Amino acid sequence: MKTVEREDDDRLIKAAQSEPVRFAELYEQNFHRVYAFIARRVGSRDQAQDLTAEVFHQALASIGSFRWQGAPFISWLYGIAANVLSAHWQKFGRNPAQLCEDWDLGGSDEIERRAILAQLVESLMPDQRLVIVRRFIEQRTIREVATELGRSEGAVKQLQLRALENLRDKMGRKI
Repeated sequence: MKTVEREDDDRLIKAAQSEPVRFAELYEQNFHRVYAFIARRVGSRDQAQDLTAEVFHQALASIGSFRWQGAPFISWLYGIAANVLSAHWQKFGRNPAQLCEDWDLGGSDEIERRAILAQLVESLMPDQRLVIVRRFIEQRTIREVATELGRSEGAVKQLQLRALENLRDKMGRKI
């Protein structure tokens, strides 16, 4: 699986390096992981969105100089995210050492587990995936998601329940 993922990343990176407009595919593939990484470390959804946008802005600006270093592409994005968060905290007074602490506590196993979870979320049925992303990454309420989907709150709760059950089942087989 990792070889296929690496080949896909390699293809997308080469395309983005020759035609920056093709960076959109890398953005789509990695947005949720980067957003989740940042959202766990900042105080609001607005900050998380702004900082995530800055990560991808910097990544696009430097994609031409990207070189494989043996780690997955998402690791490079996490490095940019760590720098963006550090700059943000220095500007607004939070201790940047907290990011290193968070990173060390998670370790590479935690990062790998989160990457697997992100892939599994992507494999959910579209409505289930949307509910999971809106509820747990974007931290929206059941009511907000129901309004967006044009469904009842009960229907959104059912979608969420089924999605979580599917993820638990798939996580059990993956890990």
